[in-house]
Amino acid sequence: MEWDKAKNIVLIFFILLNIGLGVLLFFEHNRYTIGGEQERIIRAVLGQNNISMYTSPVRRFPPMRPLNVSGFYYDIDQIKEIFFADPASVIKVEDYHRYHFTGEDSRLIISNGFIFFDTHRQYGLNDSGRNISSISVQIAQDITRQFVNDKLDDFILDSVFQEEGEVRVVFRQMYRGQVVHSNFVEFFVTEYGIRQVEMQFGTILGHGGTSFMIFSPDEVLLTFAQRADVFFHGEPQVIIHMDLAYLPEYMISDQYGTIYPAVPFYRIFVIGFERPFLINARTNDILF
Repeated sequence: MEWDKAKNIVLIFFILLNIGLGVLLFFEHNRYTIGGEQERIIRAVLGQNNISMYTSPVRRFPPMRPLNVSGFYYDIDQIKEIFFADPASVIKVEDYHRYHFTGEDSRLIISNGFIFFDTHRQYGLNDSGRNISSISVQIAQDITRQFVNDKLDDFILDSVFQEEGEVRVVFRQMYRGQVVHSNFVEFFVTEYGIRQVEMQFGTILGHGGTSFMIFSPDEVLLTFAQRADVFFHGEPQVIIHMDLAYLPEYMISDQYGTIYPAVPFYRIFVIGFERPFLINARTNDILF
């Protein structure tokens, strides 16, 4: 009888504990979530500054940890394998300031952590079996996505720009659901296929350091609205997307063995601007 009573007490204790933990988690979740009234107010402030927002703001802003990323140094043989079907036949050009290779009617240059590749081959179109006289956004996305899926890990489509005679397609690397903005590959695609590729990336080494508070999305949008005249000079603007991504706070070296902490930045995409506006989530400062 006493044992049954003790079991009931223990059971009640655990039920109350779970309820208590649930309440704490509820309040913790709401603490780092913007509500409908906050969103209404910030949309009104944006409107007063001639800015419309055709998307939802970031909702959640819990504390985040830095992400350790290596410098922009590479395994040269691995990079050659990405771009050349026969890396062994590639010729190294005498160039004391950078890595410079030619082969297969193509050129690969690696300098100061930046990778540049251009080609006169019909790169990508032959494999797809297409015979086209002009390039479309959809074809450009198909060709570049196939390249990324075959050659790179965890890169996703980030943005597309159509210009006269070509389409530019940008992919960025993901880590545990977050974009690493500094790790990118950008393709220039014409009716002849991929003509140029620009790339830069560090090895993601995982989270390091302790978590820190970040500014809420409405505070960041307020900062953006306050600086709007500097960028837009009173002209009406439209925000089409907002998210969080990791980016080092200062310039990354190409020296072997270097490691840098990347921190979260809010990215605000505006119609007519190719690059997003970047606002440091830890300091609420706009990156110029």
